Amino acid sequence: MQPIVALTIVLVVFALGDIVSAKTKALLSMLFVSSIVFLVGFWLGLPKDLFAASQLVGIGSVLIGLLITHMGTLMSISDLIKQWKTVIIALGAVAGVGIFVLIPGSMIYGRQIAAVAAPPISGGVVAALMMSDAAKAKGLTDLAVFATMLLVAQGFIGYPLSSIFLTKEAKRIKKNKEEYQKLQFETAITRDDDKKKSFGLPPMPKEFQTSTVYLAKLSLGALVAIKLAALFNNAIHPYVWALFIGIALREIGFLEEDIFTKANSFGISMVTLLAIVMGNLSQATPQIILEYLSPLVGTLILGVIGIFIFTFILGKLLGYSFEMAATIGLTALYGFPGTYILTQEAAKAVADNEEERQLIMNEILPKMLVAGFVTVTISSVILASIFVKFI
Repeated sequence: MQPIVALTIVLVVFALGDIVSAKTKALLSMLFVSSIVFLVGFWLGLPKDLFAASQLVGIGSVLIGLLITHMGTLMSISDLIKQWKTVIIALGAVAGVGIFVLIPGSMIYGRQIAAVAAPPISGGVVAALMMSDAAKAKGLTDLAVFATMLLVAQGFIGYPLSSIFLTKEAKRIKKNKEEYQKLQFETAITRDDDKKKSFGLPPMPKEFQTSTVYLAKLSLGALVAIKLAALFNNAIHPYVWALFIGIALREIGFLEEDIFTKANSFGISMVTLLAIVMGNLSQATPQIILEYLSPLVGTLILGVIGIFIFTFILGKLLGYSFEMAATIGLTALYGFPGTYILTQEAAKAVADNEEERQLIMNEILPKMLVAGFVTVTISSVILASIFVKFI
């Protein structure tokens, strides 16, 4: 198949997924819609080498280091410190997934299935890709498909549960709105004081703020991460190094916040990454789907149980309602933009006016954004770097 034909097919399917996701308000995610189309397409005769022929896989394998370094620039350390309670609950949720999927899951489904399952459940595309690559490296193609299946299916549990919990939390905030108005006013004063403090390198001159300069700096960061990992014999996974290098370089001002987007390259980089993950579906026969349907459902349920138990305990200790704490944990099942969309919908459904809607958004959204960053971006990558050794 000609590369342009293969590329067009891939992009059209991804675009269809985006359209359906927008129309259903993310109830049917882009990942789910696209994967179903590709899965059926492969069964009906779509070339198995579609993604390789599109040339996206080769590009994606190079860009993933840059993408993970970019992920480290999405949240400042000061933001994480301000939301330290949220960070602890989110970390606890991922720990809950790891413990409950690995221990009971190993007893029920075997250690390899449990080890492959936990990181995708606790995170997103990168965690799924890490486990998929580890499985394929050991010749376990079926488990690589299983990791992709989990990535696709997890939103079906995360979205409805989070929607229910966030609506209840929004009602609680509305009921106590005077108290929250006072707290938000005090927080705004503190935030204004923080903005007056500046640290790190000064911003680049305007004429240097180009896509190529941004990409060059990002690539340097990814290169440093890979070299550091090699220096320590990859005892810590290169992707974990890339993540923390991104955080550190943003803090000192070398990398800008959300730098891949500023370089106008985030969209194509995500397409290449998805192409690597979705490529596993070419091996997903109906027999494999049926064989792994039970462990898929079972490990997802175990993961959610782990999230609920750990977030309930930590929420009680830190003064968060169960609804808010549980939703912080459930962000592991979808991440951004679901964190934003669900918060927006809950605020709109509960508020009687714009003032109440904004009050609810101001209270919930920072927690949701930080939670999604901690679960999907940080914790799941670290968990994956540990669990690849269990396969």
